[in-house]
Amino acid sequence: MTEHRPFTLPPGNGAKVCVGGGAGFIGSHIAKRLKENGYKVTVVDWKENEFMKPEEFCDEFILDDLRKLEVAVRACKDCLQVYNLAADMGGMGFICSNESVLSFNNTSISMNMLEAARRSKCRDFFYASSACVYNEAKQEDPENPGLVESDAWPARPQDMYGLEKLYAEEMALAYGRDFPLNIRIARFHNIYGPRGTWKGGREKAPAAFCRKAITSTVEYEIWGDGLQTRSFTYIDDCVEGVLRLTFSDCDVPINLGSTEMISMNDFAAVALSYEDKGHLPIKHIDGPMGVRGRNSNNVLIMEKLGWEPTTKIVDGLRKTYFWIKGEIEREIKEGNTADFSKSEIVQQVEDSLLQLGNEESTV
Repeated sequence: MTEHRPFTLPPGNGAKVCVGGGAGFIGSHIAKRLKENGYKVTVVDWKENEFMKPEEFCDEFILDDLRKLEVAVRACKDCLQVYNLAADMGGMGFICSNESVLSFNNTSISMNMLEAARRSKCRDFFYASSACVYNEAKQEDPENPGLVESDAWPARPQDMYGLEKLYAEEMALAYGRDFPLNIRIARFHNIYGPRGTWKGGREKAPAAFCRKAITSTVEYEIWGDGLQTRSFTYIDDCVEGVLRLTFSDCDVPINLGSTEMISMNDFAAVALSYEDKGHLPIKHIDGPMGVRGRNSNNVLIMEKLGWEPTTKIVDGLRKTYFWIKGEIEREIKEGNTADFSKSEIVQQVEDSLLQLGNEESTV
């Protein structure tokens, strides 16, 4: 294994930073780490965090809508750094059926956060992009050798979510060329871990696989044939990578992901192994599968940061599994009788679009 370059997060000493989408899964973990290191953290989000109290991860929490420029400007005022993790998103069951809403909301948020950072004369701007930006033609083989950063062009993302992310990357890079703003961009590869969404249709695959493994008793459902492959990145590695990148001189988009690729059938087997449920038959059902093969190529991140994610799936998923098990037990104790062994596709919704401009409520 390649030896990693040492990294110590510089002390904040009260410097103000803003985390857009900081009540979300990844954003709250990043905000928490910054706050613990002495940064004065402002979080702005249109929802509250389900699993952490505000005082655990920020100094100021703004419950408002970043699709409004004035909200972004207020949140970024006097900030040294801006981390934009705000996005309307979810797993494949949400992305594939809400493309127009995602496109409008996320493009608005990305534009406003960049412009707010510029107006506030921020030094550093981090943008959370996604492996969904990559050309779909490069992801048709389950034996994917690993996507290199240049594979994003010529562009042909799988869906509007990927296209919106690619556009936001280019917009951020343009701001970096035109103004004194250090732009840092990471393309996340399936971030997972405790204290994230695990039910309701917006959860990502690792949480859904754990939830179903915990609650299935007769059979275990997987969307598609289970031969599609992915790499998954544990949340602690993600936070480390984001901070290493933001404080580096790397000014090009980089992959932030593990190179440990696994099929969905094997991923299910890992989830079922923690409590000896490997005997359950897997039932393949119709559902959105995404691309056939996706993996991270980490040559560039090793060159630029001297580091790459190291947490193995079996270790990271175990922590996620038992955290979700505790959440399920709590919900059952509170009287929730939902069938947690199934996943759902969230149908097209327009409620968040209709609420834009409604000063009486947030999304």
